[in-house]
Amino acid sequence: MPLKPMPMKVIRDLGCFVRSLWGTWSLSLMDRYIATQLINPLLFSVGLVSVLGVAIGYLSDLADKVVDSNLPLIQASEILLLKVPEFTAYALPISVMLSTLLTYGRLSSDSELIAFRGCGVSLYRLIIPAVVMSLLVTGVTFLVSELVVPAANYRATGILVEYLQEEHPYWQNKDIFYPDYEQVVLPNGEKEKQLKHLFFAEKFDGQNLKNLTVLEWLENRLNRIVVSDSATWNGQEETWDFFNGTLYKLAPDASYKEADPFEHRQLPLSKAAFEFALQGRDPYEMNIIQASQYMRILKMMGDDKKLRTFQVRIQQKLAFPFICVVFGVIGSSLGSTPQNMSRATGFGLSVVIIFAYYLLGFLIGSLGLMGLISPVLAGWLPNILGLVMGGYLLYRFAES
Repeated sequence: MPLKPMPMKVIRDLGCFVRSLWGTWSLSLMDRYIATQLINPLLFSVGLVSVLGVAIGYLSDLADKVVDSNLPLIQASEILLLKVPEFTAYALPISVMLSTLLTYGRLSSDSELIAFRGCGVSLYRLIIPAVVMSLLVTGVTFLVSELVVPAANYRATGILVEYLQEEHPYWQNKDIFYPDYEQVVLPNGEKEKQLKHLFFAEKFDGQNLKNLTVLEWLENRLNRIVVSDSATWNGQEETWDFFNGTLYKLAPDASYKEADPFEHRQLPLSKAAFEFALQGRDPYEMNIIQASQYMRILKMMGDDKKLRTFQVRIQQKLAFPFICVVFGVIGSSLGSTPQNMSRATGFGLSVVIIFAYYLLGFLIGSLGLMGLISPVLAGWLPNILGLVMGGYLLYRFAES
């Protein structure tokens, strides 16, 4: 009797699972049993990997900052707590791999999978609980990565900048260029975007824009130019404070009209340029919406190198949560092998697979940053290759 293609079997079994769940609003006894076996190692792995990640990846460096750079202990503790969401997001996919590999490995070594298959349950049907669990963890990973991690990382970097005056490439921006547009209604009723202000600063130190030049247009003509040594946003009075500069007024024909030097002057300009300077974050300190908005500005500025970096990072951020599905399929497939697998062997195999997967992701991401492949391919190709590998393993073991 010819074998049915593996994808069709998975789709069929998943459809049966969803229909049974929709009809009864409850899981079958087999699904509940496998799910309970998966949950405990998953929660344990998340806690263990998160703690080890924070301790190994950041605790030593933070201790050096406390001892050598006199970082206050309270701020160091705050940074440590702020780093927990990031390592938790990394721990979730790894935990899916560990929990599925160990759970299905135990079920296989105890001959429980053989008993299920002897009752006519296919291996494709047996891994459905693992797939559903990995999809749920994918959603949790996405929410943590988008809603918590960027803000926490940004706050942690802000503490280091404030207390240690550390330089960060996305915080200490140079050659800041920001065009400010306004919507105008034309005589025919159509709306058009017109340039209102053009800001250019040589540097931003986190509070002040240095050597700032502002060009202002009025009714499609250059109206005035403001040049100052520094400027900052005054949040209390909702205005700009300019220091040590000159305000040049222009005639309607764009010729020089008059110059007005000043030591301090307040101008009611848009806050958007200051917010743009503050937005100078590392891609991992922005959520997808913030990064997309920043990319539009980079495209307008013509900064192709930084634009490509953000394009690749956005695709990687979108693809990252789905690593849970990849690891869920691979882990449950490998765990279902007929050979007995100890916990130590399962843990070691998980480490090797995870290391190989992230190494592959790093190499493919580097190709994207260099422009050799598209940003979409750079973000999603590791997941595609991982699913192909997991599908092959599943098919091989299911038909053996």
